Amino acid sequence: MRPLEDYLIVDFSQFLSGPSASLKLADLGARVIKIEKPITGDICRTLYCSDLIMNEESSIFHTINRNKESFAADLKNAEDLKLIKALLTKADVVMHNFRPGVMERIGLSYEDVKTINPQVVYAEISGYGNHPDLIKHPGQDLLLQSLTALTWLTGNKNDGPVAMGLSIVDMLAGAHLAQGILAALYRKTINNSGALVQVSMLESAIDFQFETITTYFNDGGELPIRTKSNNAHAYLGAPYGIYKTSDGFLALAMGSIPVLSELLKCDELLQFPEITFELRNEIKKILAAHLKTQNTAYWLAILEPADIWCAKVLNYQELFEEEGFKVLDFIQKVTMGDGYSYETTRCPIKIDGELLTSSKGSPKLGEHNAKILEELINI
Repeated sequence: MRPLEDYLIVDFSQFLSGPSASLKLADLGARVIKIEKPITGDICRTLYCSDLIMNEESSIFHTINRNKESFAADLKNAEDLKLIKALLTKADVVMHNFRPGVMERIGLSYEDVKTINPQVVYAEISGYGNHPDLIKHPGQDLLLQSLTALTWLTGNKNDGPVAMGLSIVDMLAGAHLAQGILAALYRKTINNSGALVQVSMLESAIDFQFETITTYFNDGGELPIRTKSNNAHAYLGAPYGIYKTSDGFLALAMGSIPVLSELLKCDELLQFPEITFELRNEIKKILAAHLKTQNTAYWLAILEPADIWCAKVLNYQELFEEEGFKVLDFIQKVTMGDGYSYETTRCPIKIDGELLTSSKGSPKLGEHNAKILEELINI
């Protein structure tokens, strides 16, 4: 039995942040019912990634909405809204990621839902929380990366701001919401009380930088400065970075420069002392030129036995061919109600040694209306 079996989650969220949270809860055993607008459904159904269409819909939707049920309802229609409210009386968790004010106008705010389900855990993600100047702005990942200084940590010194290659703020906010929901459910088991769980993408992106922000406030307000080349962390010295070799790339984490100079037989590094933060640009320039002279395997054969923190840099094709990846058994096949199957990742959590896999694919829009009406709304 999975930890969240017998818990019912009614999820109004769309795009990435909210659905990523409910996906984690579904993999932990919860029954997740996704409320979608008739005809169009979750906008993510048509938010295509690399123009990839899977079973007539976006790969993003299939990735983040597997293991859920879909109930189509028009929240502006009085009869549909009545059905939804009947469903909410059975819910342990109600969640959404609409802009502030939307659920209030519909009549499904926390206060509204609490009147029909006093013990409900009501969870919401907003873009900007209570920020007075941004509250009405779209909560979109790239915008949040830009507004929270994240783009000044990636790339090299002269690159200008560089965005991360994933919708990282969406995923962080979703993870935080799932954590808050789990904490509220735990409290609910103790004293049978509901809760209002609130997360903003803005605060999630700021929290993500707790290490660098703490450094900023305690280092005289100095802005982070990326290295001129091979930057991987604005606050760490050389050799920390990724370097080109003769046939690929090599990642080097923290390490002693004198030790590296001896191991790599790089005499030019002998001039540098042990503490070298201010000299990291010069060191990285020398290292970058030296490491190009041999292939990645050559350097790894020297560095790994000496317990230097290093790794080859893999792309997807190389990663998935690694025996170590295959041992993880991380890719699962899921199947939709119409028989369409696709491969995707599994839940990364194990409990009592058990992999939390699921064969249930993403739902077609409104696929489970009849089932939910019969089982939960008693129609």
